[in-house]
Amino acid sequence: MNFLSHFYFERDQANSYFVLGTLLPDLIKNADKNWNIHPEKNKQLFTKPEHLSLYQGYQKHLAVDRLFHNSEFFKVYQNRFKNKVKLALKDSIVKPFFIGHIALELLLDHILMIKKLIDVDLLYKHLNSIEDDILQEFLILNNIEDSVKFLNFYSKFKTEQYLYSYLSIEKISYAIKRICMRIWLNPFTLAQEEALTNSLKQCKIELSKEFISIFDRIESELN
Repeated sequence: MNFLSHFYFERDQANSYFVLGTLLPDLIKNADKNWNIHPEKNKQLFTKPEHLSLYQGYQKHLAVDRLFHNSEFFKVYQNRFKNKVKLALKDSIVKPFFIGHIALELLLDHILMIKKLIDVDLLYKHLNSIEDDILQEFLILNNIEDSVKFLNFYSKFKTEQYLYSYLSIEKISYAIKRICMRIWLNPFTLAQEEALTNSLKQCKIELSKEFISIFDRIESELN
């Protein structure tokens, strides 16, 4: 799941460090795709309550992703979206199953926003309340030596507030293109990007009918 879908499960959470922890696995990967931390191996080092909250949120993220990726919902919709995208991008070098996965996660975020099931302002308030020194300590304890690089990325992430762009299907197409550019130099032509946007609009209509079922299912399994 993506950022806003993870936040859905923390929409009533008061602990900002826990909230950040639930986003941290994806934030770390976005800051540097080569970073891969294992905080469960360093739990004994988390002596401050904020460190422990970050750790607990991080583990919650992993638990939610496991439930999501192993669900029948994920398998069915990823396959459906893969087939829709395959038609739109038949001459692209990008693998359709890769797009199907990303499209599903971003569209879930989009639908949560348009149906006002999450408060994105509140999420940014949580993120802006975090003390950089505490976050930097947590990163260093988890063997991320270039913590300044992450903090610079995190500052930009907060300032640009790009999660609001998920309100637009066109911006989701662009986000998918940017993700693909990490692997393929020129993933789409302009015509393919437009075709992708049209496919996403069709996927959104289909997903909107029962999207909440996966959130209800995960929430019940977490409890």
